[in-house]
Amino acid sequence: MTDDLTKLRIDKSKFQVRRRKKIQGIPLFIIAGIVIVGGILYGTGIIKPAVQVRVSNVSTIFPSQTFTLLNASGYVVAQRKSAVASKITSWLVSLSVEEGSRVKKGDIIACLENNDAEAALKRAKADLNAARYRLRQAEAELTEAKLSYDRTTELLQKGVVSPSEYDIAEAKYKLSIAKVEEGKAAIRASKAAVNEARVNLDYTFLRAPFDAVVLTKNADVGDIVTPVGAAVNARASVVSIADLDSLQAEVDVSESNIGQVRVGQPCEIQLDALPNERFLGKVHMIVPTADRTKASVLVKVAFVDKDDRVMPEMSAKVAFLTRQTTDDERKPIKAVPVTAVRTIGGKNSIYAIKNNRLEEKTVSTGRRYDSMVEIVSGIEGDEKIVTNWNKKMKSGRKVKIAEE
Repeated sequence: MTDDLTKLRIDKSKFQVRRRKKIQGIPLFIIAGIVIVGGILYGTGIIKPAVQVRVSNVSTIFPSQTFTLLNASGYVVAQRKSAVASKITSWLVSLSVEEGSRVKKGDIIACLENNDAEAALKRAKADLNAARYRLRQAEAELTEAKLSYDRTTELLQKGVVSPSEYDIAEAKYKLSIAKVEEGKAAIRASKAAVNEARVNLDYTFLRAPFDAVVLTKNADVGDIVTPVGAAVNARASVVSIADLDSLQAEVDVSESNIGQVRVGQPCEIQLDALPNERFLGKVHMIVPTADRTKASVLVKVAFVDKDDRVMPEMSAKVAFLTRQTTDDERKPIKAVPVTAVRTIGGKNSIYAIKNNRLEEKTVSTGRRYDSMVEIVSGIEGDEKIVTNWNKKMKSGRKVKIAEE
């Protein structure tokens, strides 16, 4: 029984042969598949190593940026402005304007309490009328005195009256002449008093000194208005106004760059409130003094064209140009570096980056401005493009953006 068990064996040769064949066949198949797929992928550029590229954004620029000498920042300032105040102290009883109101020269802006001034004017006019009546009386007396004097003179020559009567008649005549002159002087004085009272009354009406726009309202009805505003709850000025036709951009230019600025030089003005607009300007004045604390010189730039959207105290940036811009250079354009565009067979193209891979796009180009070229069509405005293209680049190839 024991011998029979020791003779039992399992023939493994069949299994070993089959296992060797399987082990030898599968790697060859896998290797062949890998080679074929790898070749396809490599041929299409999918598994090629990432190419290192430098990129740039599609920029929206104004052509003037390419011929700008220097830039400076500052604010829009009205060159003619006024804090409208009163010459007298009184209550503010009416205010006919508010912020933003447009006024013409001579328009009444506010009115102060003026009962006393009106009463003084009426009294002065009454005094003038009284002086006129007194003059008429004096002129009548002069006429009577002259007639009496003439009769006395004739009678004296005939020996009818005594010399003393003649002297009395002559004295009355001269006195009447003096009274007439006094009456005329009184009328002139009364007229002056009327004018003075009228001026004092006019002081209670605050008028616009020039055509302007109201910027701020500094007092309300019921406030005390004084010339200096020293009293408690008093206001020195009622409103602040500015002539918007006198707006200029005042910017600080570094002392080291002031030599590049000249009076009449063309400029472009950009306002933070209107970032997509460029306003034509020219240098109006270089203020002949420097600010030692900022090492800068104040330059005033006038707006060539007026625009109602421009307001005082807006932040402004001024570009000083080498030449005047043309009409078609005042609009923004899409542009890319010249090195990003390649021309083959009369066709312009660029490489854009999408999902970290190259994508070739055909574009139409326009004007060239120094190192930038205008893109008329073919790309959007928010794409990244390759600026160092070479012949090895193909659509679909993976890229690695070089760090600047």
